[in-house]
Amino acid sequence: MALKLRLARGGTKKRPFYHIVVADVRSPRDGRFIEKLGTYNPLLAKDSENRVVLNAERVQHWLSHGALPTDRVLRFLDAAGISKRAARNNPNKGVPGEKAKERAEERAAREAAANAPAEEAASAE
Repeated sequence: MALKLRLARGGTKKRPFYHIVVADVRSPRDGRFIEKLGTYNPLLAKDSENRVVLNAERVQHWLSHGALPTDRVLRFLDAAGISKRAARNNPNKGVPGEKAKERAEERAAREAAANAPAEEAASAE
């Protein structure tokens, strides 16, 4: 059975609250889980000690049994010093798409065309 440490959403509409749980990968996000390991309240300030609450001993237990944390839970574990999270780098994320490149080229061509007659008039004088 493949296990995940993940977030299960609770709370009301527009007031999220998450439980950090260990669950089978096949069970739904807010569905059946094996054990609650902590909580995450994104509405609290980032420096608040109650924003993320973890039972470190049980987290270590489940990690030793092969449970894999999701990206967000791995961030919490890294901040708590339980697990190490490798830095990720996607250099292509900031590159504009094809349409944006085409629009930039068109804009540059229009500006060059608009500036050309003005330069010719200035040089003719």
